[in-house]
Amino acid sequence: MRVALALGSGGARGYAHIGVIHELLERGHDIVGVAGSSMGALVGGLHAAGKLDEYTLWASSLTQRTVLRLLDPSLSAAGVLRAGKILDAVRDILGDVTIEELPIPYTAVCTDLIAGKSVWLQHGAVDEAIRASIAIPGVISPHVHDGRLLADGGILNPIPMAPIASVNADMTIAVGLSGDDPESRRAARERPTAEWLKGKWRSTSSLLESKAARSLLETTTGRAVLGRFSTVDDDGPESSDDVDLPESVEPAVPRLGGFEVMNRTIDIAQSALARHTLAAYPPDLYIEVPRTVCRSLDFHRADEVIGIGQELAAAALDTVAPRTEADPGSAG
Repeated sequence: MRVALALGSGGARGYAHIGVIHELLERGHDIVGVAGSSMGALVGGLHAAGKLDEYTLWASSLTQRTVLRLLDPSLSAAGVLRAGKILDAVRDILGDVTIEELPIPYTAVCTDLIAGKSVWLQHGAVDEAIRASIAIPGVISPHVHDGRLLADGGILNPIPMAPIASVNADMTIAVGLSGDDPESRRAARERPTAEWLKGKWRSTSSLLESKAARSLLETTTGRAVLGRFSTVDDDGPESSDDVDLPESVEPAVPRLGGFEVMNRTIDIAQSALARHTLAAYPPDLYIEVPRTVCRSLDFHRADEVIGIGQELAAAALDTVAPRTEADPGSAG
């Protein structure tokens, strides 16, 4: 089939795009158009230039120490990372090539921070388009391009379906990188309920006088101790009568650092925007990569994430065109 791809934003999870492309090519499909935001723009641009295999070998060689050096931390730039060294490596792989010269139509989607609008880059140097699209807010410095201050395309358009709407293709495929983890959803359903906590409260308070127990729970230490019950793994809730929990007792919540809060905020916003985009421009096939696959800056985990992307692509493609023994390649 002739396939048009919309590759979403999501930091290092974008390695999954490489796995999706590998699976499509192994099945003999022809990618005739690609649009990408952020990491999707990087992977899409490299594929359009015929340099994705070379980039994959380079990415697979990265270690945590190497990644830190390439990210080039800065305290004075508009982002905590300059990422210039990464772009130097990408330029070395790409060479001096323009979007107009690419054998397949390519669009890098960015966000104009001054005008507050989405920008499609379909002309000019490929490396400049990639640099503008990967500027994650607060993480990688924005990029000045043609008089505009450009940043991550995922700010407004995390899955760029519109640019591929006019591509002459048999199938449009969107790849999102902010999906929910099925295991997380299952764990949430199995999380201890209020009734279970009541049982814990009854069994705990029976060891102490009621007045003493309530005094203890008014302290930070006491609340923390009881809060730990929400993660205890046992055979299930104890039977209990109706027992009122003190108002001060609250379920334990995850502790997030500053970067984790910012990263999760971006994920939530992009997930909401992606739903609107997919409703307006529904793809023929949607491949959703869980956000728990890796953290946004885990660029040293290329092989693992590429493999996950290929597995997800194989499963999704089998729902529309099951593989037969005559198909080339393997499901990976």
